[in-house]
Amino acid sequence: MLGFLTARRAGLDDPLRLRRAESTRRVLNLKLNPDRDVDRIHGNGINSIDIETIEGRYMLSGGADGVIVIYDLENYSGKPQYTCKAVCTVGRSNRHVHKFSVETVLWYPYDTGMFVSSSFDKTMKVWDTETLKPAEVFEFESNIYNHHLSPIARKHSLIAVGTKNPKIQLCDLKSGSKIHVLQGHKAEVLSVRWSPRYEHILATASADSKVKVWDVRRASGSLFSLDQDNGDKSKSSSEAVNTAHNGRVNGLSFTSDGLFLLTTGTDDRMRLWNSATGENTLVNYGKVCNESRKGLQFTVSQGCSPEFVFVPCGSSVAVYVLHTGELVTMLRGHYNNVDCCKFHPDHQELYSGGKDGNILAWVPVLRASDMEEESDQKNKDVLQGAADSSAGNRALQDAWSSDED
Repeated sequence: MLGFLTARRAGLDDPLRLRRAESTRRVLNLKLNPDRDVDRIHGNGINSIDIETIEGRYMLSGGADGVIVIYDLENYSGKPQYTCKAVCTVGRSNRHVHKFSVETVLWYPYDTGMFVSSSFDKTMKVWDTETLKPAEVFEFESNIYNHHLSPIARKHSLIAVGTKNPKIQLCDLKSGSKIHVLQGHKAEVLSVRWSPRYEHILATASADSKVKVWDVRRASGSLFSLDQDNGDKSKSSSEAVNTAHNGRVNGLSFTSDGLFLLTTGTDDRMRLWNSATGENTLVNYGKVCNESRKGLQFTVSQGCSPEFVFVPCGSSVAVYVLHTGELVTMLRGHYNNVDCCKFHPDHQELYSGGKDGNILAWVPVLRASDMEEESDQKNKDVLQGAADSSAGNRALQDAWSSDED
């Protein structure tokens, strides 16, 4: 680290390298912090969490009890030990609360004054953060598994919605109506994700073992289906048999640059794909336990080198190196299965929610190295020895002071 600091100070190195090195070091030191706690509000499991990107201060959570909570993550107490307080709650007593399990909560990417939630009560609600009242309600004919807003869109304000119906619905925030339907899947759509690189590109994952990539400006169908065997993309007939996994595909996540797409399935596998070509990069992550019948929220780090993937795996969170598949560590602390996790890129922290109703904060623990500790102890010994020797050496004693009163 000293080498990075010296090179940056001398102008020999890009400051970004120092930032990446420190971010990576912090991620590799993630631990369950005994000084950090999150208010326990949910009575049942937590299905989804999201951290807004404007200030990186407020976190949303949606639970199986239908409750939605907003937390303040900032510590203004001046003490290392503090609890992230719930600043407002859409509780069971609120007449606008979802009737059944909230499956997804998301901040509006450009303003913390709005967030969107979807539920098994077949509704998706657009909330005003200040009044905690829905500004818009979209109703569907079946349970909603997942929805997503584009983090970069400037030319559209579409929300992609995956439901028990195989058709993907596109809802327009401006008009307040459903404007388009994407057809191609044969079973319920468990996860949807907009590309963080191209605002019209959408990826969808279904229980039919397929992952499709769409350009929503085209009406002729998907661009391609991901094929785990990297079959011949030129044969349109192969589209019918292309499968991304051998089970239900219930998790999607793009990398922060949008160049790669990660998928998880109930075949206990996670795969990394080239998002432009649909090619399976064949990275082997080993067995990634996944028994979820619904969508699974996992997350990818940002600003590290290499990048890391955080995946719920039973009652733990597995941390993998993105491009090699190496298992770095297992973060253990929940008492039941983990359903969602979210990486905080500003502080290199991780928040996870599980069926035990807890949200846990995994925070970098930076301790001095053994060499530094040994060096400090040696310095103390030397100083103590010098003090002892000076006390015993008459030549070094103070001849001007008197012991008499």
